[in-house]
Amino acid sequence: MDESDPVAEFRSHRGRLFGLAYRMLGSAASAEDMVQEAFLRWSGADHASIASPGAWLAKTVTNLCLNHLDSARVRREQYVGPWLPEPVLTEDGALGPLELAQQRESVSMALLALLEQLAPAERAVFVLREAFGYDHQSIAGMLECSQDNSRQLHHRATRRLREERARFEPDHGAWHQLVERFLAAARDGDLARLEELLTADVTSWSDGGGKASAARRPVVGSTQVARLVVGLLRQADEEVTISVREVNGASALLAHSGPTLIAAMVPHVADGRITALRSVTNPDKLRFLQSQLTDDVSHTGGLSGPNG
Repeated sequence: MDESDPVAEFRSHRGRLFGLAYRMLGSAASAEDMVQEAFLRWSGADHASIASPGAWLAKTVTNLCLNHLDSARVRREQYVGPWLPEPVLTEDGALGPLELAQQRESVSMALLALLEQLAPAERAVFVLREAFGYDHQSIAGMLECSQDNSRQLHHRATRRLREERARFEPDHGAWHQLVERFLAAARDGDLARLEELLTADVTSWSDGGGKASAARRPVVGSTQVARLVVGLLRQADEEVTISVREVNGASALLAHSGPTLIAAMVPHVADGRITALRSVTNPDKLRFLQSQLTDDVSHTGGLSGPNG
């Protein structure tokens, strides 16, 4: 890398910045906007005075996300039905390395949905500390607060999440096999076999945002969820195809009507059973994932300009 080239310097950090912004916002589209804005600010900065470009860019993106979260919270309070994060294909490393269970959990739909409960500053500290391993001295510098305040924010965040944070299943291979069995049972309309794969208190959330068909309230219980899934497949026309791909670090079901992605269903697995289903049908939230599926170029790889 030519360190005298500011675009090349930014390119080397872009993937990490996108991953940070996505975890902060739960939206791939908004994350791209934050990275774009960071590029513009980087382009106008005095690079000679910046000792650590990585730290400067991380601070810039973090603060852009904090400002965005303040306005996003108001919009989400007016959202039609359950709000879920935008699904992201992670097979291509779009959200960084996911070799460890902790890394996979940091991008899971389950955790990202829970992070919505946190105040923006709590969410920032949690993401920076848990997902990126920043120490409290570095976080304090990014948020312009004291180290003690950073520790307090982290403690409050972990305490608030502790009771609802579901145990993350580390065996990715077993998770994939279970999702394949789930799909086979659903295609066969086998309610009994489906119920065996679900926990008794399994919950299904659907995010249509008022723009696509989706349950406005969570569906709870193995029998009810099994009937819901079988009913959805029966309603689908012959052009709908379903595949298993890695989304947000986990095996998920993607439904296409012809070339168009119409749904992403992400199960959560623990102790060999599915404990939750999170389905996104809002076409606006599927746009990024659709582009990943149809574009061989990674959205976080490189850039010839700010969007490159």
